[in-house]
Parts: sequence; structure tokens; C-alpha cells
Amino acid sequence: MKSSCILAVGGTGFLGRHVVARLSAGNRRVVVPTRRLERARHLLLLPTVEVVPRGITEDADLDALIAGCDAVVNLVGILHGSTGEPYGPEFAQAHVELPRRLVQACLRNGVRRFVQVSALGVPDTDQGSAPSMYLRSKADGERVVREAQGLDWTIMRPSVIFGPEDRFLNMFATMQRFLPLVPLARASAKLQPVYVGDVAQAIVNALDDPETFGKTYELAGPDVFTLEELVRLAGRWSGHPRHVWALPFTLGQMQAAALELAPGPALMSRDNFQSLSVDNVASGPIAPELGVVPTPLAAVAPDYLSRRVRYNEERMRAHR
Repeated sequence: MKSSCILAVGGTGFLGRHVVARLSAGNRRVVVPTRRLERARHLLLLPTVEVVPRGITEDADLDALIAGCDAVVNLVGILHGSTGEPYGPEFAQAHVELPRRLVQACLRNGVRRFVQVSALGVPDTDQGSAPSMYLRSKADGERVVREAQGLDWTIMRPSVIFGPEDRFLNMFATMQRFLPLVPLARASAKLQPVYVGDVAQAIVNALDDPETFGKTYELAGPDVFTLEELVRLAGRWSGHPRHVWALPFTLGQMQAAALELAPGPALMSRDNFQSLSVDNVASGPIAPELGVVPTPLAAVAPDYLSRRVRYNEERMRAHR
């Protein structure tokens, strides 16, 4: 049965915006909660989307949001948080407690369909052995979903996601605009970036497909790169190619610690450094039932990175 109303938690984020737009294009009603309406301006124009200025910290809030919905998609994820064992409180709240509370809200309100967005690299066995707080907390969030009785769940594990508004390639492009040299920790780490539109479409396609119930899916692009290769491509495609210095292990640790403590949004943390100790590569192609042919990085990234260059040049000319 086709879900007619979906609660998209985290729907104002990078991936969430694409998921919500595709659901709306399919004439689905989508409820998107947010405490900061300015983050949802782009969603207000979509005809079937209801942006609700409500938090999700209280069970009563979740019950009110889920009323009338027949599916929930949890898109919430964070990359940085304070330290702790097995992970800090921010990771616990976002990756473990929120899925638990969403699952309980579904069960209280008779909603069976649940899609959880996790991460590539989460181990299938011995989940406590994951090298980073990020991966350990994602693993425990998956376990919460799997152990729920009476839920038709699907778990998605995307690799690092690229697209016009990403914080990945755009960050490396920006660095190379201003730095003459890019010192890079974990330069040899392998990644298999996946296009944001492909991840969004896989979620939408899986939503009403019973074949996906009770399954976990890896989502990755067609090509594997080292981190150094991706940084070099971001520089070249953005018009600011720079020399990349692959840092040895100890210097890489020191760089991660320094960036973690630097003011402003963290570019890297010690936990990110630990996550990159395992290759972020899928075990096989995207499952055929998801109906997605993965988009190559080179088919999309050069266009939006070069547009970023043109935009910056136009801004500079306008301020002359």
C-alpha cells in the first residue's frame, strides 16, 4: 500500500531536502518538523509539504507530528560530538535515543513503516568494535530499529554523499581557493561517494516496496577513490588545483586534534580520523530492487564546483 503521508525527521538537511522534494513530486503529503523555520524556506513552496515549527525533544511532540502519517523516514545524523564511551552525549542523542523514541512513537500510534538512514562502514557483527564514536552510535541506532517488534523497517547505509550543497567536495574546493598547499590526514583512505539524488531516490523507491522490509542496504557510487584523489579532483574542477601533502599518521592525528579545537564549524575531528581508519567502500553494487543506477562523480561534481567558481568571481566583480 502506498504511504500517503510521511513524517520526514531531518527533512531540512542536505539529504532530507532531496528526499522531501521527490516525495512531494510524487504527490505525497510530507510533514517536516523544524525549530528553525529559516532552514525550511526552500520547502515552503512545495505544494504537499507541511513544515511544522515544532521540536522533537518531547514524546508528546512526536505523537502530534506522527498523527495522520503512515510512514516515518529518519534522516538525522551528526558528524561531530564530544567524547565519551562508547560515544559522547550528542552522538547518543542523535543516533541512538532519537531512533528509539521514533520507533516507540510509531508503535504507540500504529505506524508500521520506518526507514532509517545510517552510514556505510557500520559493521554487521561485533558492532562495539567500530573504530569511531560516529560508527558505534550509528550501529546502536540500527540495533534499536532491528529489535523493534511490529515494525516494517528498512535501513540505508550511504557512503559519503556528494551534490551541489555538500559539505565534502565543496569544503575541499574552498580550502584550495585560499591555501597554497593542502596538508591531508588519512590521504590513502578509500571512499565510494554516492550522489545525493541517488540516495534520495533509493529511499523513495523503498518506501512502499515490501521486498525491502527488514533489510539493510549499502548505497555507494560506481567508483572508488582515495581521499587524496578526491581532494585533487575538487581542486581541479573548482579551478584551484593545489599540491596535496599526505600527512604521516602522527601528524594526521595532530591535524585532526587541532581542527577539532579550532573556532567555528569543525572541518575534521579526531573521531573523523578514526572513522577513516576503515575503508568506506561497499561490498557490492546497489541492490536492484532499489531501482537506482549510481551516478558517477565526474558526471555531476565538475558542473557544480565550476559554478561555485563563477559565482565567486561574479561576487568579486560586483564589489569592485
